[in-house]
Amino acid sequence: MSLDLPPVAPAVTAELVQGLTPRLRKRLDAGVTKLAGRPSVRDGDTVRIAVDDDTHLELHAPGGTVTSTDAIRCGCLLAPDCLHRAAAASAAPIAEPEPESEPQPTPDAVPVSVGEDTPDTRSTSPTEPDTPTPDQRAAAQAMYDAAAAVLEAGTDGAGAVLQAELLRAAHTARISGLPRIAASAVSVVTQLRAARGADPAYRLAELTAALRDVLGTAHRLPGSTGPELAALRGAARQPYAPDGSLRLYGLFSEPVLTATGYAGAVTWTADAEGRLYTVSDVLPGGPGRAVGAADRAVRIGDTALTHRELSRAGLAVSGATVSPTGRLGAGAGVRAVRASGAAWREDPLAQLWALPVADQVSRALTGGDGLLFLDVTLTGTVREAAGDCLLADCDGLTLRLAAAHDHPALPYRDNLRLLSAAPGTQLRVVARLDPSPQPRALLLATDHPRDPEAHLDLGLDRLQHADLPAPAMAPAGSSPAPDEAPLHLLRRRVHQAASAGRRVLAFPGDSATDSRRLGRYGFACAGDLLDELHSAAADRSRDAFGRLVPADINRFARTWLAAAHYTEEVDRSLCAAAWGADPALPPSP
Repeated sequence: MSLDLPPVAPAVTAELVQGLTPRLRKRLDAGVTKLAGRPSVRDGDTVRIAVDDDTHLELHAPGGTVTSTDAIRCGCLLAPDCLHRAAAASAAPIAEPEPESEPQPTPDAVPVSVGEDTPDTRSTSPTEPDTPTPDQRAAAQAMYDAAAAVLEAGTDGAGAVLQAELLRAAHTARISGLPRIAASAVSVVTQLRAARGADPAYRLAELTAALRDVLGTAHRLPGSTGPELAALRGAARQPYAPDGSLRLYGLFSEPVLTATGYAGAVTWTADAEGRLYTVSDVLPGGPGRAVGAADRAVRIGDTALTHRELSRAGLAVSGATVSPTGRLGAGAGVRAVRASGAAWREDPLAQLWALPVADQVSRALTGGDGLLFLDVTLTGTVREAAGDCLLADCDGLTLRLAAAHDHPALPYRDNLRLLSAAPGTQLRVVARLDPSPQPRALLLATDHPRDPEAHLDLGLDRLQHADLPAPAMAPAGSSPAPDEAPLHLLRRRVHQAASAGRRVLAFPGDSATDSRRLGRYGFACAGDLLDELHSAAADRSRDAFGRLVPADINRFARTWLAAAHYTEEVDRSLCAAAWGADPALPPSP
């Protein structure tokens, strides 16, 4: 949307849409589009929109967020149950829940191990029961129904009304103690709005993943217990625990730019044992903040280091507090001063590259941070649907290195284009695993092509032609990347359903050819799922008078979820096989 509106809490949007009459609900999407073209003025915490010559709409956002329905006021005759208030809430960004302040360490606090970098899946309360409460079961069912309706409609049909139903389910889930599924539902709505608004940041794969997580969590939660239930519930915030004194060495920095309107930078550091810690500065903002955050001072202790400087220097921290994912806290009792850093080829950072690649991939596939520390030799480029990516030889593997972010304000793609002009160059890189049937990773940082003692953060620093060495001969024996397995025949249908809804798979056609092809390559289960997906989409029965009865949305949602989960798991297995790793086992010590 072109309006500069403050974020609105999900519950506010859901309540305003719920209060509309059926006639006004049908006009809501048109109202959102019309409102986007009206002039607006921001005056402190208030945004005023001229709906027409005689009517004005106000959004009051103390603290930057609209948190109540009374904060959206309209001067039209139908107010407060008018279309304008609901349209404004539906056009505004979705507010994130208020972050809780970091708790102060207590003498009996248990230190948290951060070496494994596992996601925080602990419950928000130590007294949570081992089985879902009735409220949580009801919230999960409401979420499943709302997400199934979105899947039925697709992005074109999932307008403001269906989005509000999903936001209402997210609010209910959050107050029932289910923050994980609530956050995933908000992510689905954000992706839907990006798709309907032709936002360049929209990615169909991200919408599919978020929708799969919502449906999968809602489906599994009622029958789960113990640790599985705690993981499905999630945590409203990450707990921080004291970790004493730390001596850290800067590793690299990466910009953060999300589709939900957050931007900033994250700097990765490591201690002498190779455990990873992060310092982040991510707040509401756009590309400008993502680019500029690297030159802001890190928010820990009294240090004046910027993120860019910390990625090449060191840090001595006392009274450190750390989350289970390795994020450093910035509480009042934390003290930090600048210290000397280390180059990537020096101890202690060099040990990160000493771990076998297969073990690194196993760690990434079993819930790690996803980072890979690789020594590669550039061999050329290969064209993909999203653009060219680098080909590199990595310990005998032909590896694809792609840009970590496509936004033109970030120099990732420009840097990859320059590196592609230097085949034969040997580099030490940091990348993030991108699960696919071929060895593939997103390139984050690399040592300087002419100065191995320095490194470049590819999302923040810009390579120059003078930085490149003279082209060298590509290593003999490097082979082109293999063709993809035909699993894309099922994955494509999963993505099509998320984008266009059930009706796109209900058109008459014969899926037997694709099913037989999947069977010939050993994917008989994928072929069966493909047939069932088409069958569920086309399943429309008639009543005694010959009239079509409503489609079985639940059957289609269950079948789609099974197909989406299957493709995800097979992708993980194919990825592990391509790297020579075992996705079911943690890395060797």
